[in-house]
Amino acid sequence: MKIISKIFLGIAFLLLSGCLDYVQQVTLYPDGSGKMHIDYWMKLPDEDSRNVAEKIGIFNPDSIRSEFSSNYSNIENVEVYTDSTDSTTHGIVDFTFERIDSLNKTKAFSDANFSFRKGPSGIVEFGQFIPPLATGFGIDATKYRVVYKYKFSGSVISNNANGEEDNTLIWNYTLAEIGGGKNISVTFRPYKLKETPDWIYMLTGTVLAIVIFFLLRKKKD
Repeated sequence: MKIISKIFLGIAFLLLSGCLDYVQQVTLYPDGSGKMHIDYWMKLPDEDSRNVAEKIGIFNPDSIRSEFSSNYSNIENVEVYTDSTDSTTHGIVDFTFERIDSLNKTKAFSDANFSFRKGPSGIVEFGQFIPPLATGFGIDATKYRVVYKYKFSGSVISNNANGEEDNTLIWNYTLAEIGGGKNISVTFRPYKLKETPDWIYMLTGTVLAIVIFFLLRKKKD
């Protein structure tokens, strides 16, 4: 069973009144490779709820590693910890991948339908499907959120994100808003390099500073 489904199955069993969040952060390079950071957390206020979560396996490092492992990805970090300040237990996984559409072959993303298609003009069409997540058992589906954050190494041409911050596109939904599923859709023109080198930012800043200096000097004259 996919780990995201396990998370919400856990909610159904635990009947928690608190919140659950799932945050997926992705940096996607021009060739389709990239890196992903996932952090999800759930309130487990007592030993019984912790035991249920342990049986489901959503906060078991070996289970997490198994969900995201494939021949096309490299898991760099798996971590489970409890935040004593709010009684939330977190599951974290960091990994890199050769091509994002290869993640369709992992257990965790078998329903994600990742697509990465480069057209003749070099423009890339990217997509991911967010599958519907069943609710019930008296759960308020407006209290539970999934967040997808994507940073693209290129100029974004079009997208259907519902938020943006620091050149990062954001899709932020409650379970109720997901309904029968949502599609992430982006077209972008890739940079020639995977990431913009730091020296380009430094050079740009230097040039800008010189221009401002001469403009101010001209005004004084």
